[in-house]
Amino acid sequence: MSILLKVENVHTHIGQYHILQGVSFEAKAGEVSVLLGRNGAGKTTTLKTIMGLTPATSGQIIFDNKSIIKTQTHHIATGGIGYVPEDQGIFGALTVEENIKVAIRKEDDAAVARLEYVLELFPDLKKYWKKDGGHLSGGQKQMLSMARAFVNESKLLLIDEPSKGLAPVVIEKVMEAINEMKKQTTIILVEQNFMMASKIGDTYTLIDDGETVQSGLMQELIENEELKRKYLGIG
Repeated sequence: MSILLKVENVHTHIGQYHILQGVSFEAKAGEVSVLLGRNGAGKTTTLKTIMGLTPATSGQIIFDNKSIIKTQTHHIATGGIGYVPEDQGIFGALTVEENIKVAIRKEDDAAVARLEYVLELFPDLKKYWKKDGGHLSGGQKQMLSMARAFVNESKLLLIDEPSKGLAPVVIEKVMEAINEMKKQTTIILVEQNFMMASKIGDTYTLIDDGETVQSGLMQELIENEELKRKYLGIG
């Protein structure tokens, strides 16, 4: 498989704080790459840096064979990267329909087909099509956030902590949806729930104190008790 995204020795500062201090990893087309690490390790900042929301101060980010290290966020989005933030980023005062339609960049036959696919993937959204986003359950808000990103034709989706605060039965639905999305796009996932990450991830990257410490196949991490104990607190 070809490499769709390459992050090379990226450093990011937020104000006076040096958050990312050497993050490197690759994401192959058609796979789910999972970023793992303890809270505060720099995983969310990594996604924001890829999107240009917290611009890198040094290093390189190559997407689809082009450098995006100095590219503005809206150009990154229109260039083929979708982003599902940790806080979901939906409009609470807008209906499900309005939330999705305002996210569609180009209304054409392809967009209609993707919308139909999204509603099959998340039947709750079809059920509550006219309901305000702010009145949805936590799981439904997460589904809406993912649908908003997926409804556009993106080569890469960045998804930040989709299981956060959700009940186990809802997490199962989110996992099923991500596995379906994987058939049509490449995914980089930040996830604290190792059970979920291990079931849907193809590869992993461990980040600790803003720095990549290990990358490899997910199955290798599943079998490595020492790494899980040291960097994830799983023992």
